[in-house]
Amino acid sequence: MTQAVALAQYGSTGVSQGFKNRIINGAMVIDQRNAGASVTPTSSAYTLDRWQATIAASSKISVQQSSTAPVGFKNSLLVTSLAATTVGSSDFYLIQQKIEGFNMADLDWGTANAKTVTLSFWVRSSLTGTFGGSLGNNAFDYTYPFSYTISAANTWEQKSITITGATSGTWLSTNGTGIQLTIGLGSGSTYSGTAGAWAATGYQTATGATQVVATNGATFYITGVQLEVGSTATSFDYRPYGTELALCQRYFYQATGASGNGYEGFATGTADASTSADVIAQLPVTMRAIPTTSFAGTIYVYDGGTTPTLSSVANVFGGKTGVYLNLTTSSGLTVGRAVIVYTNNATTNNFAFSAEL
Repeated sequence: MTQAVALAQYGSTGVSQGFKNRIINGAMVIDQRNAGASVTPTSSAYTLDRWQATIAASSKISVQQSSTAPVGFKNSLLVTSLAATTVGSSDFYLIQQKIEGFNMADLDWGTANAKTVTLSFWVRSSLTGTFGGSLGNNAFDYTYPFSYTISAANTWEQKSITITGATSGTWLSTNGTGIQLTIGLGSGSTYSGTAGAWAATGYQTATGATQVVATNGATFYITGVQLEVGSTATSFDYRPYGTELALCQRYFYQATGASGNGYEGFATGTADASTSADVIAQLPVTMRAIPTTSFAGTIYVYDGGTTPTLSSVANVFGGKTGVYLNLTTSSGLTVGRAVIVYTNNATTNNFAFSAEL
């Protein structure tokens, strides 16, 4: 098979030919934290994988994975306004994705060789009018506000915005934040700027953009988000589900129980006292940085005879592929016995590793 034929076949089947799309989870199919449940952020919180909600006041929006989607997609990210919020000059309500510097280094932003990119996505809202967002650097002191129009309420529309590469500004090409993509839901004048031009300031959206949070009950759906090199939007870069999940797990991995018999083991080690154990959790992929840990619900530490529950994580050592955990438990472990750490069989029980940007 020649390379030309192979590429033609890949293109006709929609299988990814590489990392064309710099956005991870642009089709909103991965939701490790919430499994589709609605969340109400209080300040800044990751919702669907890789998508962060940042808000000036708590309990003004809810975010969840939705099955409402345009043809060719199965999921979207849904934002619902929970109040008629007055947006002050320094207030902001947004969702964003931070793109790792390693994944945009070839764009050469900050140099004379900066490449043009095109942002495309599908959007649907109960509101109509001009909406906005921006691209910015890690320090968020060099940004490009953009605008787009939603013409019909509660109707899926595809949008495309071409952005000339930034020849100025400082852009990280490491495992830090390379680009911040912001989708505005309501920002004050301090964070709103003229659309269609780079500016040496931190704009989150375009001046005059519709404020979703200003209308109680307003809905805003987005999916099929793609950022690619070039001046033309191409077909969405579908990657295999396992590939997309692994890309998400570089930043966040969660061992979660399920209803029925859904126990999930994630670490093994040895009991060193009746109420503590030293274990190693091998991570499914290399994470962006040494992760922090957290847990919720019931986590068991089983030594072959007793099954005490996890009380706290006393110490965390290790690297990006495996983490050494010192666990404190309720009493009952036998010193020297091997232990297995696993979640109880419900989705409310989980142990998380985070290396988010």
